[in-house]
Amino acid sequence: MMPNRSTDPLFQLIRSLQKSEKRNFKLYIKRNSAKEDLKIIQLFDALDKLSEYDEKLLLKKLSSVEKPQLANLKTHLYKQVLASLRLLKTSESIDLQLHEQLDHARILYNKGLYHQSLKILDKVKDLALAYNQDSFLIQVISLEKKIETLHITRSMQDRAERLTAEAIEVNEKRKVITQLSNLALQLYSWYVKNGHARNETDETDIKTYFKSHLPENAGALTGFYERLYLYQSYCWYAFIRQDFLMYYKYSQKWVGLFDEQEAMIAVETGHYIKGLHNVLNAHFDLRNFEGFQHTLGRFEVFAQTPVANMHDIFRVHTFIYITSAKINWHLMTGTFREGLSLVPYIEEQLEENAIYIDKHRILVFNYKMATLFFGNGDYEMSIDYLRRIINDHVDLRNDLQCYARLLHMMAHYELGNVELIEGSLIRSVYRFMARMENLTVIEEEMFKFLRHSFHRPGYKLKQELRSFLETIKQFEKSRFETRAFAYLDVISWVESKVLEKPMSEIIHQKYLQRKKRVHVIG
Repeated sequence: MMPNRSTDPLFQLIRSLQKSEKRNFKLYIKRNSAKEDLKIIQLFDALDKLSEYDEKLLLKKLSSVEKPQLANLKTHLYKQVLASLRLLKTSESIDLQLHEQLDHARILYNKGLYHQSLKILDKVKDLALAYNQDSFLIQVISLEKKIETLHITRSMQDRAERLTAEAIEVNEKRKVITQLSNLALQLYSWYVKNGHARNETDETDIKTYFKSHLPENAGALTGFYERLYLYQSYCWYAFIRQDFLMYYKYSQKWVGLFDEQEAMIAVETGHYIKGLHNVLNAHFDLRNFEGFQHTLGRFEVFAQTPVANMHDIFRVHTFIYITSAKINWHLMTGTFREGLSLVPYIEEQLEENAIYIDKHRILVFNYKMATLFFGNGDYEMSIDYLRRIINDHVDLRNDLQCYARLLHMMAHYELGNVELIEGSLIRSVYRFMARMENLTVIEEEMFKFLRHSFHRPGYKLKQELRSFLETIKQFEKSRFETRAFAYLDVISWVESKVLEKPMSEIIHQKYLQRKKRVHVIG
């Protein structure tokens, strides 16, 4: 079952609070509210005890509150919870610290204490520069210019020239950062919708878009955020095109930025976590087993640090990416049975953290778990997980939507469900993949094989399997065909049929051979 998700914002906010945050809210509200406002504590407690949002049940618990009053009470409570969190979390975030100091500077300015305001602005500027927070510099410079324009402070003789130069420099930097962050976002959005490039048309479109939106001076950029978004752009550009060496190179550069400026890990923790995830993905795609294990170990150590557990979203993202990497390890080493031991933990965490996890992540987890079951020969369970994807009708990852249907059909093939496949399944899957423009030579050959294999005698089936294997092996290095191998490992599946061995054994033997080869070369 998919996790339940309430859409009530206040209920979601209260459900996300930790014990310390709930305790802090109670103290905050008792200090700052009049007696007549303490109804919101009753509302808070009632919402906190609900497992799912139910307005009728809520009103029953709040006998002193009429239905027309509830909306205003909820709005008031929402604001108060956020206010208590801001006070509690200010010291944990450079953003909140800078916002607070800027607020202080504005208060002092409005009181007519210009010099005191300028002193605070100097401190804010130093802090913003230390942590690459250019957006705050714009606000600081704007307020400084306002003070200097409206009042004679005599604070600095060349202040006008300096503020003008600073404003121009910061605005130019922000222009480049905006351009690059837009590019990175658009490329990532394309990937989330479509997956990897399907054909030459996709490849050409992505190349044209990338080159036309890349700043001319991209190679000479030195600022933290300019380089961060530049490396992200190159990562998505390479990943979409399945240029995994380029993907690895820029994923490493991405994480390397944080190695250069370790203080930024606490400022941009989300970007650091995502960077480690992409390095792991690159190792997976390139089958760099040793690099994969090293990066996973580094990630797991980081996951235990205070920074990684500072906020719920970081804790959840480390769970998503580390667990996904562990599944990938089992997929590329053929240790499917061991990988299945992760499934109960994943299900529990998806349920517990449902409000933080988007549909894309759930879709990916369902596909990976289905693949584990398929590789282990648990075809019924694989079908159950694939149905979650097929029946959910989520307009994301067209590639995974297609391969989920193909794997679903392969699982029915393994179960010998001839009538189902020949009756409607093979036609509906073929039409779906054709509509999504997702049919490569590999899939075409797969459909051809499945259409004719059921009614072949044993010796003929073996011949067809060998022929099928020879045909698809020719495309093992073809970039637009490798998607099928990455998502399904069709070659290992067919080899398991030809050699009459479990698929897990075939993949594990390949892993041992590659490992031995790397060891000999090393």
